[in-house]
Amino acid sequence: MRNVILLINCPDKKGIVATVTNFVLSKKGNTVYVEQHVDRELGEFFMRLECEFDDDEEKLTIFKESFTKEVAKNYNMHWEMYNAEKKPRMAIFVSKYDHCLYDILGRHASGELHVKIPIIISNHEDLKPIADSFNIPFKHIPVSKDNGQQAENEHLKLLKDSKIDFIVLARYMQIIPPNFVNQYPNRIINIHHSFLPAFPGAKPYHSAYKRGVKIIGATGHYVTSELDEGPIIEQEIARVSHIHNVQDFILKGRDLEKIVLSKAIKYHIERKVLVYSNKTVIFS
Repeated sequence: MRNVILLINCPDKKGIVATVTNFVLSKKGNTVYVEQHVDRELGEFFMRLECEFDDDEEKLTIFKESFTKEVAKNYNMHWEMYNAEKKPRMAIFVSKYDHCLYDILGRHASGELHVKIPIIISNHEDLKPIADSFNIPFKHIPVSKDNGQQAENEHLKLLKDSKIDFIVLARYMQIIPPNFVNQYPNRIINIHHSFLPAFPGAKPYHSAYKRGVKIIGATGHYVTSELDEGPIIEQEIARVSHIHNVQDFILKGRDLEKIVLSKAIKYHIERKVLVYSNKTVIFS
């Protein structure tokens, strides 16, 4: 059997769920899970289906063609179909912070993340020993104001050669150029502390500590050409108080970043995210 995931969004109308599930049944498929959501304000319908089909590539191709003609066109649907068992290929970009990288690689090694990691890319060489310890190729591509275009070209070529499906910025401390982002729409995941934009800069936890904040947090989101303004996938917070010092803030923040980033990655690889109007629908 082939496990297949369908992600659908379209203007809301009556009968969409029945039409889709009946169509799957008519093509000898078995729907094993359905979840849907309607945005009443926008009048938009969202749905995620998990289905089982015979493992026959030709029949699945015919299903796609028939679904487009007989269902999708009638409802003006945007839809994607994925092989749930296929491991997507994920590239990791890092700089010098190692906590998110260690967490991702540890989860991957334990089988928690259903992905392949063909390459780790960095603008520094500091984290190469970590990549080596997990037997993952590491590529050092320096980035400066003088070689930005050259570095971007090297990045894109390496990603293409490695057949990368999506990218994770595991505390990669460089701005991603718009052209790069356009090559991977809603396929670049970033993590940052939730102080933005209140406490920007190199030492946000120090600034937050001086202001006496009561919560800290982290946000995982897709990267867009607008810095840190992309669709949010996951967020988490922790409470802090006067008894915590700056180092406590930093340690708690790093824990949150690891947790949030790993959840965002899992939602993405399990095809549980639908992006619409710079927001996300996250299916359970």
